Amino acid sequence: MDGRTYEYKLFTRSDFSAFWALFTDNLVNLLILSGVCQFVFQMPAEIVFGRIVPGAAVAILAGVAVYTYLAKWAANKRGEDVTALPYGISTPVMFVYLFGVIGPIYWATNDPMLAWQVGIGAGFMGGIVAALGAIVGPYLKRITPRAGMLGTLCGIALVFIGSVPLAEVFENPIIGFTSLLFILWGLIGRFRLPGNVPAGLVAIAAGTVIAIILGESKIDVSGIGFYPPIPYFGDLIAGVQYLFANPELFLVLIPVQIYNFIETMNNVESAEAAGDHYPVGLCQVTDGAGTMLGALFGSPFPTTVYIGHPAYKRLDAHAGYIVGVAVVIAAAAFLGFLSFLAGLIPIAAAAPVLVFVSVSLITNTAWAVKPMHMAAVSFAILPHISAFLMVKWGSLMNALRSTGVEGLPSLGDEGLTAALLMEGAHYEGHLALSQGAIITGLVWGAIVADVIDGRFRMAGAFAVAGGLMSSVGIIHSYTLQVPQFDGITIGYLIIGAFLYVYPMFAPKEDLEHRVIVPDEPDLIDDDSPAQQA
Repeated sequence: MDGRTYEYKLFTRSDFSAFWALFTDNLVNLLILSGVCQFVFQMPAEIVFGRIVPGAAVAILAGVAVYTYLAKWAANKRGEDVTALPYGISTPVMFVYLFGVIGPIYWATNDPMLAWQVGIGAGFMGGIVAALGAIVGPYLKRITPRAGMLGTLCGIALVFIGSVPLAEVFENPIIGFTSLLFILWGLIGRFRLPGNVPAGLVAIAAGTVIAIILGESKIDVSGIGFYPPIPYFGDLIAGVQYLFANPELFLVLIPVQIYNFIETMNNVESAEAAGDHYPVGLCQVTDGAGTMLGALFGSPFPTTVYIGHPAYKRLDAHAGYIVGVAVVIAAAAFLGFLSFLAGLIPIAAAAPVLVFVSVSLITNTAWAVKPMHMAAVSFAILPHISAFLMVKWGSLMNALRSTGVEGLPSLGDEGLTAALLMEGAHYEGHLALSQGAIITGLVWGAIVADVIDGRFRMAGAFAVAGGLMSSVGIIHSYTLQVPQFDGITIGYLIIGAFLYVYPMFAPKEDLEHRVIVPDEPDLIDDDSPAQQA
């Protein structure tokens, strides 16, 4: 130190590039949820743009205020710059709330108002569960190998944040490739553009201009107005009462909110791997409180620390980028500009930014874990591929029904399952892996990493934990259930028993020297003995 007092700058020029990446992520989520609520669940624009979107903006503003403070606190504590945690609506959980809570209520009652009320009630109760994650979050973070936490995030990044937007690029190649070009040049290749203009901004702008020329964008100002955020106490109470009158809905809420607070924990670990340290318990409380506040103001959708901190760290962002996103999203929500942007910016123009976030997270993980732990990262990715398949198979069946095909069996039908198996599509296995995929990926990533390190008892403990969660339906099941010993649960317990017991009796020579596997790279570069812990 040269004796000067360190002062953290909230805003730097590099925040401008990071702003466009995070803004795009939040904007796409808001466009999706508003479109589904308005056109699938038939909610009037008054609810969608007058209540849900402003409520989401309130939640984002509140969370960003906390994470801006935490960034300044962390920077001043360390005496060096840090990147604030990105924050917004949780993408995977958003889809669960849309089609696991709001959708079933609408389809059963044909009442969009009731569906919205139950949605905000579910959001409020889910926020409580997410905040309670702070009790166990720090402990889980301490005992879980980094490869397990980051590996399961890589799975989400690969299939949902990377491959889906890339498919949208290829569906609209003239627009998408143009935007992707600037992402490759400026964000992945890291070459300057004239005037050092942010690549994310150029990518979206170029794609939008081409879309306007091709007639695939429109300028519609009819939705612009003033939509102030208002607390909806009565509607919230009505929604909570409906939940307690139909407690089976909690079987959807509790597992997905467990997922949400684990997602927060994993994303904080991702930030730590990139060099920025934040208190995981406080982050989980913040995410839960933000979700509850958003529900009170009309938004059913949970908020969370976002995946992708390493990408913003790589851009040398401070805290200005999340402040900018919060302010712009709030302005767009309160003034009705979201409907305007929905018509103006094509998805294909924004999608390449999400591809960059996905690639950056996976790349950073490869640098953040020990080379021999990449086997654990790879294992943790696999359940998310099954989750992706299940989503797309469900979409295929719905598409067939919507085109008028009659007599279709439902997914899970015994005959259809047998036919799929004959075609090499293992429906039952993928279904089991898809349920609670983020937790399953974390558990298996931890098991593999601990086995590689010779920490057999800890690996066995994760296997037993997997068995216990499977027995009650937290993973590998649609809903919570009374404990049962099915094949998957027994399988976990067999692995746990072996890992705990066998090392006690194994020949010492077998635990002190590794086996060379033919035709495989030897990533374990020493002959270190097992730790047996």
